[in-house]
Amino acid sequence: MKNLLFGLLTLLALSSCRESAKQAEVLEMSIPEQPVAASMTSPDDAAHASKELAYPDQKIIKNATLRFETGDLTATAEAVMKGVRTYKAQVQSDSEGNNNYSLNRTMIVRIPAQHFEAFINDISRGVKYFDTKEISSEDVTEQYIDTEARIKAKKVLEARYLELISKAKKVSEVLEIEKELSAIREEIEAKEGQLRYMKNRVALSTVHIEFYKTTETAPDATVSYGTKMWNAIKSGFNGLSSFFIGVLYVWPFILIFVIAFIIIRKKLKKRK
Repeated sequence: MKNLLFGLLTLLALSSCRESAKQAEVLEMSIPEQPVAASMTSPDDAAHASKELAYPDQKIIKNATLRFETGDLTATAEAVMKGVRTYKAQVQSDSEGNNNYSLNRTMIVRIPAQHFEAFINDISRGVKYFDTKEISSEDVTEQYIDTEARIKAKKVLEARYLELISKAKKVSEVLEIEKELSAIREEIEAKEGQLRYMKNRVALSTVHIEFYKTTETAPDATVSYGTKMWNAIKSGFNGLSSFFIGVLYVWPFILIFVIAFIIIRKKLKKRK
């Protein structure tokens, strides 16, 4: 009897296990599988993706300032001009200068933004060290989008005022609407000017290039004390020569003064 009860309990336990296993399989099949790539996405990647969605086309203003010494001003200038022609850039200004110690040349180049880094790399070849090398970038995407949105909003407002002016019946109403239209158009023109300026700065990066060639050292470092004395003697002799030459220019006045002095002296002697 005990064996019979034990067998019935065993059969019930086995059947319940099979039923629970089937339910688990059904639940597992009903849950959709999540893609592995989504579960492995990091917070940084998600932020980057959201940023790309928010700003699909970033507006970056790039600038650079380079200053370095060169052994050949002409060769360096030709290398810069070669880069200008290669990357279809523009020379905004080009100036030369010199002092007692060096010859220098300064160039301001506007380079298409997509060739900015390549142009800098080409100029940097052969330069041992830079006195100054500053590269900066400014993200104006938000300002760009905001300006565009303001222009669109002002143009919508302008269109509404144009509709109102066509329906106005009184001269006073027309004048008031024209006054508002004038203010709106001034704002639109100002914002469009800002937008054009940003577009130009974004499209063409600015590179300030200054290179120089040392010609000689300071005079105090090369001229000896004896040389300074000899130079002083020569300067004194030149000054004395200039004095005698000046006397020759005024000799008639000196002669008149001497004659007058002799006559006056003789008269004074007779009186005594």
